[in-house]
Amino acid sequence: MQSCCASPAVCGSHAPLTDSRRGFLQALGALGAAALLPSCASSAGPTGGGLIDTHHHFFAPEYQATWLGWEDQRHLPHFPTQVAWSVSRTLDEMDSGGVQTSMLSLPSTPGLWFDQGAAAAARMAALCNDYAAGMVRDHPGRFGLFATLSMLDTDTTLREIEYVFDTLHADGVGLQTNYGDKWPGDAQFRPIFDELNRRGALVYFHPLVAACCGNLSVGTFPAVLEVPHDTTRAVTSLLLSGTLARNRNTRFLFSHAGGTIPMLAGRIDYFSRFRKDIANFAPEGIEAEFRRLFYDTANATHPAAMAALLRLVPDTQIVFGTDYPYVPTAQQAKALRELPLSSKQIAQIERGNAQALIKRLGIG
Repeated sequence: MQSCCASPAVCGSHAPLTDSRRGFLQALGALGAAALLPSCASSAGPTGGGLIDTHHHFFAPEYQATWLGWEDQRHLPHFPTQVAWSVSRTLDEMDSGGVQTSMLSLPSTPGLWFDQGAAAAARMAALCNDYAAGMVRDHPGRFGLFATLSMLDTDTTLREIEYVFDTLHADGVGLQTNYGDKWPGDAQFRPIFDELNRRGALVYFHPLVAACCGNLSVGTFPAVLEVPHDTTRAVTSLLLSGTLARNRNTRFLFSHAGGTIPMLAGRIDYFSRFRKDIANFAPEGIEAEFRRLFYDTANATHPAAMAALLRLVPDTQIVFGTDYPYVPTAQQAKALRELPLSSKQIAQIERGNAQALIKRLGIG
């Protein structure tokens, strides 16, 4: 299995934006003419203040060493910008890309696991959360924290929730889209989501290559196809299990424009709408459940991806993300500003929506 961005060539590439402009405008027609090109934001800099990056990875030293050792054992190549990661380089990257605040979270495969069991995962979670909380404390206003949870043992995870919110004052929690052979709608996780809902938590999901599918190959890295598909599996699991419907106090945020949810929303709706228990998991309809969720733009600012997402959800549900250090910050910011969106929409995505979503950054 590979990390989220397994190849710089893959992660750093976009089709030419201008080639897709006409189709993108047509796809956004339902948003109204006022939202289109005549009032597009300038690409000169952030709109209305510094960017807020909701998809920004960090590497505690012990976690970094363990990750690189895990890759070495599997003869997997290291990602250069991950190996070179440091707090000072992170701050330099943020400054050069116009980012005011980055929300820290752990990256993709293998997450916390490293094939060492529940106790080791809990220890690594605590180590990483304490390290990130130190970054938040040492650099006021520059970082927030989506604390990681180990999830393998319910009682341990409930204690982690108490610690990260009551002691570390985390802004939310960061979860994986799957845990081995279980996706987040599994009944095992219900007490955890009940507690997060009681706290009105923000729950951010980062995808990883599922254990079932790491060896599938059509000539590209597993992360290229499997990572976005696993986001879709997670969303569908949460939907059909009733987890979304039961947890109305929870705000759910998904990476990479929701993976393939914008493309597959119609299929999921078509094949699920006739279920006799639909009132239990989608009381206002399946697409209404998708519209309640939040989505980041990390490595998803291609015009086709954004057109699909904006046809499915309101622009108020989209926040800026980069996937640093796997994707350059300035590249993501530039791609967003080159989309045919109004200056108001750009400002919302770059900053305003995250301010409304994350209390630490709250408007006013």
